[in-house]
Amino acid sequence: MTVTTSQLHARRIWKRRLNSSLFYLLVIVSMLPFVLPFVWMLMNSLKNALDITAIPPKLVFVPTLQNYRKIVSDPNLLLYFRNSAIIALGSTSLGLILGLPAAYSIARYRQSQLSLGVLLARIIPGMSLLVPWFIFFTFTRLRDTLVAMTATHLTITLPLAIWIMIGFFEDFPRELEDAAVVDGCSVTGALLRVAVPIVMPGIIVSFILGFTFSWNNFLYSMMIGGPATRTLPVVAYNQIDMYRTDWGAMAASAFVLTLPVLLITLFVQRYIVRGLTFGAVKG
Repeated sequence: MTVTTSQLHARRIWKRRLNSSLFYLLVIVSMLPFVLPFVWMLMNSLKNALDITAIPPKLVFVPTLQNYRKIVSDPNLLLYFRNSAIIALGSTSLGLILGLPAAYSIARYRQSQLSLGVLLARIIPGMSLLVPWFIFFTFTRLRDTLVAMTATHLTITLPLAIWIMIGFFEDFPRELEDAAVVDGCSVTGALLRVAVPIVMPGIIVSFILGFTFSWNNFLYSMMIGGPATRTLPVVAYNQIDMYRTDWGAMAASAFVLTLPVLLITLFVQRYIVRGLTFGAVKG
């Protein structure tokens, strides 16, 4: 039995479509654990109290904005948003300013012990740092100040920036650095004029990740912060009182908290992809 050219072509098309369908199915299945909680949170933020607690859960309901009205009517919302923005931007920027030279030095001089120390600092739970921070800032009367909050968030953003940028600087071509030094640049000049522009995708990735972790941090805001320096995650916590939990308002608060980071990520996603794949192909 002979197979004609048209049959072979039809089989190739069918196989290509099957592989494409399986690929997209795998992508959808992989994304479900991340997408479903977000969709469920959004749905709950648009439900009233009866629909949220209904059993079985209601998938078809009449949307309401009452939960968002409650959040927006909070007189401290703008204060919380300002505090979150100042602390996240400040700690992330300082983390990069201090972390870039450190990562460059570790990568340039192969300081593996220092890189191990950075990794340990990255994985230490924030809870273990609360007592020393609390005692120090209470003694210095800096508790409930933006300075104290920014300093505590540096324990999140600085190790993250160093650890990420070590990999980018290790992939940085040393020939370019040597050429800059031959042309009269100092080590600092080679870093600022040659290395930084090339590893800019990594800097953007570090900034976005550091900003996200700082923006979402709740623990330091509750323990080190106070009425003047509360951040947006506290808005969700405020929906819990002694007698009940307002799940709709909590879901709306979580969505409001997530939205700025989500929008920033969507706008700079191409830089994130470029940064995560930097140095993956050499030759």
